[in-house]
Amino acid sequence: MLGSQPAGASSPRQIAGRKDSIPIPALTLMKSICPRIPLALGLIALLLSAGLNAQTRPAPAPTPPLGFNSFDSYLTYLSEDKAHALIDVMAEKYLPFGYNYFVMDAGWARNVELYPGSMHPKKTLGVSMDEFGLPEPCQMYFPNGIKAIADHCHRKGLKFGVWIIRGIPREAVERNLPIKGTPYFARDIADTSNVCVWNKDNYGIDMSKPGAQAYYNALINKLAGWGVDFIKVDDVVPNPLEIVAVAKAIADGGHAMVYSLSPGDVLHPAHHAYYRHANMLRITRDIWDNPLSIEKGFYAWEKYPGTEGAGFWPDLDMIPFGRLTVVGTDDIPNLRPERRARQSDFSQAQMKTFMTQRAMAASPLFIGGDLLTMDDFSYRLLTNREMLACNQNGVMGVNVYRAGYIDVWLTPHKSDPRQGWIGIFNRTMTDRKVTLTKQELGFVAFEASYNLTSVRRPVQLQEIWTGETMTIEDKHIFDLPAESVAFFKYQMQ
Repeated sequence: MLGSQPAGASSPRQIAGRKDSIPIPALTLMKSICPRIPLALGLIALLLSAGLNAQTRPAPAPTPPLGFNSFDSYLTYLSEDKAHALIDVMAEKYLPFGYNYFVMDAGWARNVELYPGSMHPKKTLGVSMDEFGLPEPCQMYFPNGIKAIADHCHRKGLKFGVWIIRGIPREAVERNLPIKGTPYFARDIADTSNVCVWNKDNYGIDMSKPGAQAYYNALINKLAGWGVDFIKVDDVVPNPLEIVAVAKAIADGGHAMVYSLSPGDVLHPAHHAYYRHANMLRITRDIWDNPLSIEKGFYAWEKYPGTEGAGFWPDLDMIPFGRLTVVGTDDIPNLRPERRARQSDFSQAQMKTFMTQRAMAASPLFIGGDLLTMDDFSYRLLTNREMLACNQNGVMGVNVYRAGYIDVWLTPHKSDPRQGWIGIFNRTMTDRKVTLTKQELGFVAFEASYNLTSVRRPVQLQEIWTGETMTIEDKHIFDLPAESVAFFKYQMQ
């Protein structure tokens, strides 16, 4: 996985001058930044009017949300019949383990022309919308509408979510459609200079303009009327005014919605206060089934411990296990290789590493692979109850040791310092045998004069993926296959 130290990676951290060269725990906490620069008056006014406070408002996501997102398996081509089938399987096989959010990603509001006998689009025909420029479902994919999908979710005990992208459809601006409930029109609020660089459907919204907040209010009210419990808002992270506008629309409407922010590659610490108006914040670029995505997870994870908590969860993106891009069948001409149906390219060792990261980082867990064809090994990892207990503990672990591309991360139990979870990660492409002391594993205590030392009591370990148990009195030798992890629950005796 790592042949050389990547740019930006942390180097081994050791205390010089000690014979035993004790590692310094890397407790990298993201500190809130209070920038001493003037904020736009429009942003100040919007924040004041929102009346939202991350410390006092009810948390619709008290623990990291769990669910399914359709993009990794169905891209932008999920259809009504497949949605119903996925919901049925999810309710039967995944809901008992806590996976309760069924989320339809992009494409549900885009009109398409299909290849004959296929659900794959031959061409897209623009955004489907109502007379107020608000999204409507594609009739080719959802002839019975979105509410029918939400109702089916709710009957099965699931919650329902959709993807949206910030702004107002360009076609609505071209037609100058009215803003619902106001005397204003689309051209009054559109910011035609502020557009998404990878999606051309929408213009941004100028939140200083009358009618701008009303548009977002109407959008969120419409989604809530369909029964939407979760919204993933894309292209919004670099636009704090619109982050807060969506949050205000949810709050003012009294809607119990989980609010997720994307994408994850345009974050800035000066905007962290605005991110906290949502419940999930993507902190990585798009994650797929390759070693680089695992490394992206480590780098993002190390930046955010201490920011997580009830109602706000840094998000390491979806879980690309099982069958992916299943709509990319061989009969579709001119399809790019990465869009063709395939089994996840992760090895079993990489899959264990991937899930251990997300469990110990308290990341939301959203399955991306096809639930209808999920393989047994992936299913066992996804539904491992001790892995899920670590994740739902809701504490983002920290890096306590790093040397020679061996990492040790520790996630303490939220209320009992004597127990928690550790992960020993081999971030190389060769098998390693590593001797680690209790102190290097993060089992430390402060004695007289604040001297840092290892705990004196034995520590009981149980491996999450294999069930193996051991007791560590002083140090232990760990066999770590390439690109793998030893993931333990610990209990101090």
